[in-house]
Amino acid sequence: MSDFFLNEGILREILHSIDEGIHVVNAEGVTVFYNDVASRLDNLAVEEVLGTHVLEVFPSLTPKTSTLLKVLETQESIRNQQQTYTNRYGKRIVTMNTTRPLKMGGRLIGALEVSKDITRIQELSEQVIDLQTRMRETGGKGKEQRPALYRFEQIVTQDPVLLQQIRRAEKAASTRSPVLVVGETGTGKELMVQSIHTRSPRRDQPFIAQNCAAIPSSLLEGILFGTVKGAFTGAEDRPGLFELAGNGSLFLDEIQAMPIDLQAKLLRVLEDRVIRRVGDVQMRPVDVRILAAMNEDPEKSVKEGRLREDLYYRIHVLRLQLPPLRERKGDIPLLTRYFLKKYNYRFERLVTGISPEVEKRFHQYDWPGNVRELEHTIEGAMNLVEGDRIDLEHLPRYLEPGGDSGGGDFIDHDLPLPRLVAQFEEKVIRKAMDACDGNIRQAAIRLGVPRQTLQYKLRKCRG
Repeated sequence: MSDFFLNEGILREILHSIDEGIHVVNAEGVTVFYNDVASRLDNLAVEEVLGTHVLEVFPSLTPKTSTLLKVLETQESIRNQQQTYTNRYGKRIVTMNTTRPLKMGGRLIGALEVSKDITRIQELSEQVIDLQTRMRETGGKGKEQRPALYRFEQIVTQDPVLLQQIRRAEKAASTRSPVLVVGETGTGKELMVQSIHTRSPRRDQPFIAQNCAAIPSSLLEGILFGTVKGAFTGAEDRPGLFELAGNGSLFLDEIQAMPIDLQAKLLRVLEDRVIRRVGDVQMRPVDVRILAAMNEDPEKSVKEGRLREDLYYRIHVLRLQLPPLRERKGDIPLLTRYFLKKYNYRFERLVTGISPEVEKRFHQYDWPGNVRELEHTIEGAMNLVEGDRIDLEHLPRYLEPGGDSGGGDFIDHDLPLPRLVAQFEEKVIRKAMDACDGNIRQAAIRLGVPRQTLQYKLRKCRG
């Protein structure tokens, strides 16, 4: 039996080491615990907050808008509630709070709040929506300023399977039916979706893309459907992406990452073609074509309960399956020439090709990051090459002879086993993060581990 027990000092150390902000008040709303993360989040010293009432520290809040005070009043928990406020120095902060009442012997003694800082994400989301709004308001004047979208003619391939999928997409471009594009990360799903839009009758209307895994689920509803003033603390009248897309196309990437309740709301939009802003009672008609994408097997997502079955069948009107690069290696020489030309122009180089050794290695490698990884590999080599061709010395170490064909860097086999295992794990994690462009959630799915586990291991790598 261990002699270890959780005394007050140990509990405080644990709470200070947690990655989220922890704020505890007593039954009168006076702060009795405030950890270092909360201090950094609010840009306030711990000493300024301890022993002070919530409304004194955060004067923009009221008994009705403070999640801590609301829980003290109702004695009911609040989960994932967005809160926008300013501290006593006027700094605007946006958090996602989970707040619970604290009771002892059936008597309320205080409230505990766990907060995540989403200020920057909220600001970026609002900037994107504001930019889309301004582009829509400019009408025809803004067409020349819109970024160029891909066309079918720009898809570089001679692979029969991919060519068949392109032909199917070309036929579907003229309709308004939803399209689901399935393929691993880096196979070109957005390129295909953009090509469908540019070939469609909606080509002169907006094309708006949103990765459903890139935005916290609690923010995603407001971003997609818009908000009305007073819907939550700090909410303003703001259109969502459905309204901003107008009569154009809305591309929802990683749609399986959308919360289940939000998937039900999306299904209603597809069926009824109307939306309702968060906090509003008014229904607004929309005529948007939904183009969706997934980087995993849809049937598996349905079976595991991450994708609603009824939504899957609604967006599965036309399914396009993009093959990974390891199944279309005949395209590697074609893609290599294309990327050489692209980066010759961008970097003002005159690289004419790759060595036979590099060509052999390219065909041996499995390309877990697919076409995107091949492009990044060539771009990296173009930064190093001094002559007129790319050699093995210009490639990442895992592509050199003796490197790990699965994507890890060179492993020193003379190390003790624990060090060897740790080194290999770090290399595999870094490779997965590179292949997923730094997206922790995608990398966790690729590695088959929970996101929290991957975040812990990344902190160990950086430490």
